[in-house]
Amino acid sequence: MQKDICAGINKLTEKLFNDQSPDGSWKYPFETGISTDCYMIILLRTLEIDDENLIGNLTKRILSRQEKNGSWKLFHDESPGNLSATLEAYFALLFSGYYDKNEAPIKAAEKFIIQQGGIEKAHMFTKFMLALTGQYKWPRFFPFPLEMILLPAHCPFSFYGFSEYGRANIVPIMILARKRFSLKTADSPDLSHLYIRTSSSDNDFEKWRHFYTGLTNELNRLQGSPSLLEKRALKQAEQYIRNRIEPDGTFLSYFSSTFLMIFAFLSLGYPKTHPLITKAVKGLKNMQCMIDGRLHIQYTTATVWNTALISYSLQETGVPVEHPAIMKANQYLLSRQHYKFGDWVINNPGAFPGGWGFSDINTIHPDVDDTSASLRAIAGLVSVDSRFRNAWDRGMLWLLSMQNTNGGWPAFEKDANRKWVKWLPVKGAAFILTDPPAADLTGRALEFFSHFTRLPPEHKTARAAVEWLINNQEKDGSWYGRWGICYIYGTWAALTGLTSAGISRTKRSVQKAVKWLLEIQNGDGGWGESCKSDIKRSYVSLGASTLTHTAWACDALISVFRKPTTELQKGIKFLIDHLDENLWTEQYPAGQGMSGGFYMHYHSYRYIFPLLAFSHYVRKYSPDTI
Repeated sequence: MQKDICAGINKLTEKLFNDQSPDGSWKYPFETGISTDCYMIILLRTLEIDDENLIGNLTKRILSRQEKNGSWKLFHDESPGNLSATLEAYFALLFSGYYDKNEAPIKAAEKFIIQQGGIEKAHMFTKFMLALTGQYKWPRFFPFPLEMILLPAHCPFSFYGFSEYGRANIVPIMILARKRFSLKTADSPDLSHLYIRTSSSDNDFEKWRHFYTGLTNELNRLQGSPSLLEKRALKQAEQYIRNRIEPDGTFLSYFSSTFLMIFAFLSLGYPKTHPLITKAVKGLKNMQCMIDGRLHIQYTTATVWNTALISYSLQETGVPVEHPAIMKANQYLLSRQHYKFGDWVINNPGAFPGGWGFSDINTIHPDVDDTSASLRAIAGLVSVDSRFRNAWDRGMLWLLSMQNTNGGWPAFEKDANRKWVKWLPVKGAAFILTDPPAADLTGRALEFFSHFTRLPPEHKTARAAVEWLINNQEKDGSWYGRWGICYIYGTWAALTGLTSAGISRTKRSVQKAVKWLLEIQNGDGGWGESCKSDIKRSYVSLGASTLTHTAWACDALISVFRKPTTELQKGIKFLIDHLDENLWTEQYPAGQGMSGGFYMHYHSYRYIFPLLAFSHYVRKYSPDTI
């Protein structure tokens, strides 16, 4: 097996070296289904921008993903399909002008939409898109009044109680809902035939009454007439957005927030040709990539994340930090460290910038995971280059400062997890509007500090993280991973973090986690988890094994076992035997953004995580070969 593992390492490193970009980064696609492709068509047609090459190519990709029953899915085993995704595809294909209602794929989609309950059953954010494009009525009652943005950050119901990601998407919607804005063109399709029954979202008022009453009490403390407060709120909301536009014109580099921003600007009277709008459209166009010969608009880019993980993974195989590929990668990472204050400073006012973001575009929106990943990548240069030493110090201090008071680490903002947000009757509110500490983030941060710094296990930072992980373990022994799929991801991060902090393999929490991992191992030696896990909030088997899930599980077991076990060897053998396969399992999402609504397929993961598992296996059990 040793010879096969080394051959696998050589194969993967050669692939990664060949795929590196001239600037030192790795630009593997960040794939998020078809929604961004659909919304891009809808945006261009609404703005009357006739980019026929782009629109035509996007329609081809959308159609290529349609299922036999006329639906579109978010993931392979989603049955019978996804209503919101199908509705978005249906609207975009009609709006493109290249298809009409009588063509077979469109008729099949229409039938599926009606069978699943029509427009009324679509996801809330799909309804927002339909409202601002004139296909759905804005409700008379909107739960988040615009004046909410005027409340101070310390207020119980402050706008800043939402996560930064949530605010980026909610603030333009607050503007659009107040304006009750919609924009149709002469070519806009008519979707009225997709209504099954007449209903009003105003009926949901009772669900919001408790929250809205408390919020109203806070708003009544604001000084000024209603018209003056509205004017102030509109101005502040507009300025909030403008202050967070990245150099490429996008709003915090996300497709969804940028799409909504453009419509919010239109509602405020900006012409379609305003420089902020045209630059934003250009920024979204720049997110395009090719996947299997089809054009795709990414939700954002994953360039920093890919580059940090790959640089570190290659170094774990024994590639020296002086190697040209590593030097170029780390120079790229150095150029992407943040020097500006972002929203993270609201709850962390004593810290200075020093983190890294996810996207090639980010300058003010760093996150914990990308920062620890980037620090791992540059660690070997700290003692030989003062620029990297300075970057290391700034990054490590920022990461350390972001630990929550409860010991866990969030993604973007410290202690931004107000309980009232979870009570809101918004589908996926816990994913969209909060930034809670998570096992994956906490485990990976703990592993970084334990392995790459001199932080001792008895230090209060390490002790608090260990305690948080142990207290948040699931009853079955697993941990829930917020940004991956799902329990295998969280368990991998938690176990590697705990063992790196000196927690013994005899500890009950470690034994429970190992027992759980071994119980869910597939007969072929691999592991595979369904996206349904994050919807049901309990582990659901995929019924097949994937390279990524198997690599996570193997890496977790390597961190625990002193000697390779039969189960671990079976997992490693699965990785060896399936490295070159390109089955549907390797196209399966490994990341999640919003439960039941948004999943991510990282095209880099099938190389990164098997490489790490191989490297760690050899380092621990046959160190002389590296």
